[in-house]
Amino acid sequence: MQLSMNWLREWVNPAAGAIELAHKLNMAGLEAEATELSADPLQGVVVGRILTADKHPQADRLRVCTVDIGSGAPAQIVCGAPNARVGLCAPVATVGSTLPGGIEIKAAQLRGVDSAGMLCSAKELALSDKSEGLLELDDSATPGAAIADYLKLDDMRLTLELTPNRGDCLSITGLAREVGALYGLQPCKPGTEAVAITCDKTVAVTLEDATACTRYLGRVIEGINPEARTPDWLRERLRRSGIRSIHPIVDITNFVMLELGQPMHAFDLAKLGGPIHVRRARAGETLKLLTEETVTLRQELLITSGDQPVAMAGVMGGAASGVTTATTNIFFESAAFAPAAVVGAARRHKLSSDAAYRYERGVDSALQAEALDRATALALAICGGQAGPVTAAGGEVTAAAIPLRHQKVNDLLGVSIPAGEVAALLESLGIIVTPSGEGAWHCTPPSWRFDLAIEQDLIEEVGRLFGYENIAAKPYAATLIPPANSEARRPAARIRDALVARGWQEAVTYSFVDPKIQARLTPDFVGLPLDNPIAETMAVMRTTLWTGLIGAWLHNHQRQMKRVRFFELAGTFAENSGQIIETPCLAGLAFGNVRTEQWSDKARPVDFYDLKADVEALCAAFGGDVPRFTFAAGTHSALHPGRTAVLMRDDQSVGVLGELHPELVRGLDLPGAPLLFELDWSRLSAARVPVAQPVPEFPTSRRDLALVVDESVPAQALIDAAKTAAGPHLAQAFVFDIYRGQGLRDASKSVAMGLIFQDYSRTLTVEEIDMQVTGIVTALSQKLGASLRG
Repeated sequence: MQLSMNWLREWVNPAAGAIELAHKLNMAGLEAEATELSADPLQGVVVGRILTADKHPQADRLRVCTVDIGSGAPAQIVCGAPNARVGLCAPVATVGSTLPGGIEIKAAQLRGVDSAGMLCSAKELALSDKSEGLLELDDSATPGAAIADYLKLDDMRLTLELTPNRGDCLSITGLAREVGALYGLQPCKPGTEAVAITCDKTVAVTLEDATACTRYLGRVIEGINPEARTPDWLRERLRRSGIRSIHPIVDITNFVMLELGQPMHAFDLAKLGGPIHVRRARAGETLKLLTEETVTLRQELLITSGDQPVAMAGVMGGAASGVTTATTNIFFESAAFAPAAVVGAARRHKLSSDAAYRYERGVDSALQAEALDRATALALAICGGQAGPVTAAGGEVTAAAIPLRHQKVNDLLGVSIPAGEVAALLESLGIIVTPSGEGAWHCTPPSWRFDLAIEQDLIEEVGRLFGYENIAAKPYAATLIPPANSEARRPAARIRDALVARGWQEAVTYSFVDPKIQARLTPDFVGLPLDNPIAETMAVMRTTLWTGLIGAWLHNHQRQMKRVRFFELAGTFAENSGQIIETPCLAGLAFGNVRTEQWSDKARPVDFYDLKADVEALCAAFGGDVPRFTFAAGTHSALHPGRTAVLMRDDQSVGVLGELHPELVRGLDLPGAPLLFELDWSRLSAARVPVAQPVPEFPTSRRDLALVVDESVPAQALIDAAKTAAGPHLAQAFVFDIYRGQGLRDASKSVAMGLIFQDYSRTLTVEEIDMQVTGIVTALSQKLGASLRG
């Protein structure tokens, strides 16, 4: 939210500069920044009035204007703005002046016609990011007056980024209350004259959902001037708050919202078809909004005229009932909609409005009458007309008293604040403080502080106003003893370090992912949908970490990062029998060359076995062979059918690794096929407790076997069978070579296996070793059809 500092100082004027005031607000928990309204002084830019506007003889889109600039003869200026017309007052940059951006104004000829100066738009004066023509000024503006003085540009802009609980500060009124409490000042609210009722026209109002709309006020104003123009002072206050001027009535509703904090809406009375009803949408109903977009409704809170929807309550009005330049009779709406009734509706339909932003955070339930009177007074003053009586439904919400203990305040804040000062600080916020005993009070929050509900909320307010910088830092009174790490589980930090040491980088991605991409990666699992997603691409909870990692890889790949190694340790989500199950997982994605570019090794892309080596290194961190990790050929709908493996631990699946399926690579339009792994952390993190082993005193003996087996026999099956057939003296069994080619039968391969024998108490004899080798060969032949290669 943006506000003018000059406007704020009309309400409360502390003896502090804008920068100091912004710092004070920051220290009180309201993020604020003060910036210059205009970086350039705009010297030489004055108010001008167009006296004549003739067509340029050489250009259809240009006009030759005679402009009164307040001194000397009128200036001749060639202008291309579509709204240049006789009688218009607009800023004029005179010859010799310099506009923002360093543009020097000189006398020149445009298509053969002399031009001495420049008629300016708000954008050319750096007062707006865009403009559609000259900056139009009131007819009462005096030609020759400096534009900086006329528009009062000696101002600062205060930009606020408020937390969701401080919706009460989304207005000049709320901010003035806060500043007044911080500086011990009483805000001065501009007076509003009572509205004279001069017509008897009303529109009946009924509430069908009193919990969603606690209060609804409305008023008819007849006979407004359709040619009325929003005055410059009001336009400027809107512009400095980031809101463009649209129509006098619409501008008034926006002004009241900024001034008081009450969102309002104005209907064209002639377009209403009956009484106003506040109800929930029915299935299949539609509404064409002011943005010209038609939305299909589902349980949103609606404003209807008769039975026809005319507005989405608290979000946006309908196009069919909106105010236009032809409107002469209006119906003002001033209502209190509950946050729960509005929250999510704007996001669901991808709508953005200042009203929804405020209603989602809460609006003062006692503000509607004051806001309606303020808007009515402004409308009568600017547009004329006759005001009718107020139609009301619902009532104010009464806040409950909150008990507060003085000792609890001092205990939680860690500083001793006198009881009288505690009460005074709370009363400065409009809280009614009633003593309820020695060192205790009952505190009733004002209607605008709907975020105060428990004792700790009040203590936070005391701390803010007392000043966090005035609370000295103290060491903890308690001794904090960190819990001991279990040796039976590996800490996540160790695994992160192991991956980083192997060249991987940790990524942190959103738990909300694109449902379309996730459905292709895990078609057997349905992601939990979000009620109010941030965007369509973040509409479901992730069932796999791969969705986020692929997105992170693509983001980096588009920025010339061709080699990536990303891993993430986080939760995935699924629903089981109505319960949401969160499963911690460790996942990774690799793409690009195996190593960074260098001179000593030929570049080659990473492959399945490189990924498998990294996963094996992780397994080693969990205790080596006991409990035992093995790899087996596997399948996964998202992975290449011939390049996928399952990681097993004691015959239990831990996870999967492999190359992304070619169909997904094409379907997702990826630059290549990344290698992926995903492991169940709860099954992976259990580790073997280290056990000391004696250093062997006797030598090992090695035997190598060249075994011919069918192509379908995995190497791991040979190792497992050898270990099962051997006695206790087999220390190691491993594969060190595989041969395919001449000398072998079709569909077969030769696997070279190394066998290491050792005994801790003596040296094994040749006969003992040969006997065990014979038993292994026999077992391999019987179980796997293996034969010794001749």
